[in-house]
Amino acid sequence: MKIIADAGQFAPAPDGAPNYVTHLSSADLSIGTYSIPAGGVDDQSPHSEDEVYVVSSGRATLVVPDASAEVGRGSVVFVPAGERHTFTSITEDLTLLVFFAPPYGTRGSASS
Repeated sequence: MKIIADAGQFAPAPDGAPNYVTHLSSADLSIGTYSIPAGGVDDQSPHSEDEVYVVSSGRATLVVPDASAEVGRGSVVFVPAGERHTFTSITEDLTLLVFFAPPYGTRGSASS
């Protein structure tokens, strides 16, 4: 067992940019927190792993090629490996608990 005390807590980068912190990486799963300040720009690229976002705090719009959805505290979103996605219209500091399976970065680069 491992208790992850800081998971899902807002932690921006010192320069105010988005920030990703890895909390756990095992053979089959990784967990991290992605923080984007209000008005910030989500600069991520598609990932080669499936991922689940759980919104801990904040509000934004998640945009994928064929749809968009408002997300806020309690929203849970699945994004399949390789799918382009970005958070836009970030009106409140956005904190996302992120689960990757397999662990982040273990499949190489994603195709977009």
